[in-house]
Amino acid sequence: MSWIDHWEPEKPEFWESKGRRIARKNLAFSILAENLGFSVWVLMSIVVVSLGSVGFDFSVGQQFWLLIVPNLVGAALRVPYTFAVPRFGGRAWTTISAGLLLIPCAMLTYAVSTPGTPYWFFLLTSAAMGLGGGNFSSSMANISFFYPEGKKGLALGLNAAGGNLGVAITQLLVPIVITIGTGVNLAYAALIWMPFIVVATACAWFFMDSLTQAKPDGQSYKLALSNQHTWVMSFLYIGTFGSFIGFSFAFPSLIKLAFADHKGWVALAFLGALIGSVARPLGGWLADRIGGAKVTLGTFVGLAIGTLGVILSVDTKNFALFFGSFIALFVLAGVGNGSTYRMIPAIFRTQSADDKSAKRQAAAVVGIAGAIGAAGGVLVNLVFKFSLEGSKTLTPALTAILVFYGLCLATTWWFYLRRTVFAARPSLAHAGV
Repeated sequence: MSWIDHWEPEKPEFWESKGRRIARKNLAFSILAENLGFSVWVLMSIVVVSLGSVGFDFSVGQQFWLLIVPNLVGAALRVPYTFAVPRFGGRAWTTISAGLLLIPCAMLTYAVSTPGTPYWFFLLTSAAMGLGGGNFSSSMANISFFYPEGKKGLALGLNAAGGNLGVAITQLLVPIVITIGTGVNLAYAALIWMPFIVVATACAWFFMDSLTQAKPDGQSYKLALSNQHTWVMSFLYIGTFGSFIGFSFAFPSLIKLAFADHKGWVALAFLGALIGSVARPLGGWLADRIGGAKVTLGTFVGLAIGTLGVILSVDTKNFALFFGSFIALFVLAGVGNGSTYRMIPAIFRTQSADDKSAKRQAAAVVGIAGAIGAAGGVLVNLVFKFSLEGSKTLTPALTAILVFYGLCLATTWWFYLRRTVFAARPSLAHAGV
């Protein structure tokens, strides 16, 4: 096992001599594994659009459950996946979690290749795809230990963006791959990932490392769970990552259902996830320089404006405004993802005099916030489902989302940007929150 006992990234001489090289190596292979996790996690978002063309006639409600279940399972797995890194080490757990992605791929291949496959098996396959959703938290928690505080925002942003890009890659490649040859072959949607999963699993085992200082610390986790900032940041992450992953799962289906005469544009749905993923490290970079709370506040203002644009586009049947507004939402959600995650280590650095305990608390919060944020994606798809089934329009769902962004904006200001907060706790300002 490749365990590293001595790790002091905050010391410049250590970082320059060996720390940076090792950290970058682990970041690169972490991104590869996490990217595939996201690719498999959102696979059903494209598959469900084409199920009708291969003989599986599911209702709108059934289709949305196929989108909701992987989101739900992925969210639930994020907490245990975070604890798996201290238990098994970053190297071993990345190897295991990457290898598990072969299961949903094999199940999907069977499901779409077997005539008359029952709906319950598709639901089970969707649940297995949730394994890919758990990878994010373990990857982020692991990488957070490798980098010094001043470089953590960009590193975590790159790690998350590399993973998030898996959504865009899936939504770009799968529509092309499944049409190779005659007709639509949905088995290719799963088979395409299997060789890459094997490669990522091997790379994690042979080239990654585990840090001894990332071992379990029960007291730090208890402190994190009892800290109000854990739950505040988790709430804000619902607004940023919950938006990103929820919109990613729903966007292809929303184009088809809300603008049936523009369903050919489903092939361009990947642009939202692509741009949102690329924007994530920008959010971390901006947070490093001007403060995560300021960037997050601006993000929620923009998300509210973008949602108003989508509401107007639905009411006026303006597809150009609909598509453009959603792209803006993806960009802003990506920036917000980066800024909120940058806030977490900065906040917890002010909570404890013990640097190692602070880092472990922050790593625990990464898992908790990641899980709750992913659950936000479930809520996004649920409100879309109920809105389309009940009123046959997206407007009620979008109105609810708009109100939620208002709550997130107020929460960010109240806890992190009020003058009285900084007056009482100037360490927050000094920490770059």
